[in-house]
Amino acid sequence: MRACIQRVSRAEVRVGGQPCAQIGRGMLVLLGVAQDDTEADARLLADKVAGLRIFEDSAGKMNLALKEVGGSILVVSQFTLLAQCWNGRRPSFTEAAPPEKAVQLYELFVQTVAAQGIPVATGRFREHMEVELVNDGPVTFVLQTRRGQPDR
Repeated sequence: MRACIQRVSRAEVRVGGQPCAQIGRGMLVLLGVAQDDTEADARLLADKVAGLRIFEDSAGKMNLALKEVGGSILVVSQFTLLAQCWNGRRPSFTEAAPPEKAVQLYELFVQTVAAQGIPVATGRFREHMEVELVNDGPVTFVLQTRRGQPDR
C-alpha cells in the first residue's frame, strides 16, 4: 500500500464539476492499493498516517499530529501510485490491486483513521476526480507498507 501525503491548508475533490468532499487544515492522502496488500497493511498505514507528526508546534518544529491540531483528512483513491514506469514510456499498472480488493482496503483505511476520532472526507472510488489543494509548506511524504521500501 502506498500513500502520498500532503499537508494542506485546504483541499477539495470534485466529480463532474460538482464538489463532493472538502477539508480545511489537514492532510490530503492519495492512496494506492497493491495486489498483495492485506487488511494488516491498511490498518498499519492508517495508524501511521493518523499519528504522523507533520504539523508545527509553537517552536516551529514538526512535532504535532493531525488530532492535536484539530485537522481533517481527505482520502482519494489513486491506483496510479502503483505505476511502473521504468520499462518503455507507457506506465504499467499490473501491481495495482483489482478494484474489488482495492475498494475494501481503501474503505478499511478510511474506517481505521475515523475510528481514531479524526474527521475523514473521501473522494469517489473509480470516478474521474478533480483534486484541488493548497499544500502548506510545501510538505509532502510518501509512505509504503512493504519491506525493502524507504520508509520501513
